[in-house]
Amino acid sequence: MEVLIRRHRRRVFGYILLLIKNHTTAEDVFQDTFVKVINSLKEGKYTDNGKFVSWVMRISHNLIIDHFRREKQLNTFSNDDGVVDIFNSPRFSDKNVEEHLVYEQILSEVRILVDTLPEEQKEVVLLRHYAGLSFKEIAEQTNVSINTALGRMRYALINMRKIMEQKNLSLTL
Repeated sequence: MEVLIRRHRRRVFGYILLLIKNHTTAEDVFQDTFVKVINSLKEGKYTDNGKFVSWVMRISHNLIIDHFRREKQLNTFSNDDGVVDIFNSPRFSDKNVEEHLVYEQILSEVRILVDTLPEEQKEVVLLRHYAGLSFKEIAEQTNVSINTALGRMRYALINMRKIMEQKNLSLTL
């Protein structure tokens, strides 16, 4: 079991973190995912048909949906106890802060672009670029052919380019 978790941690956790945007909560959902995977394996609910990663990603996706149903996402940070001194930290120097802000702005604009896509296209983009799935795995997880998954990605990119041109966006550092 430990081997499975280590093997798929980066992909599954990255996908969860992308959608939840809170490291601690993402860790919780990741752990819940593998608890559910392990329990399902013990109960014999999974048959070895070569779609393990897609199956795990679907479980994590369902748990993410459950998370958002249960509570509103609050992205707050409290420094009431003064633990973080951002004024004397090289990590927060002007150059690093500026680069980080530009990077965050680009990520924000990309997320907005992805959110404007039709649901099927958005799902393919998230699974491909954020979860790192192959088109074969995407096709299996979404129950479509590989050509359909490829087509959805193609149209997603076309749609995002059109929106970028309309809004005169440039997403480069």
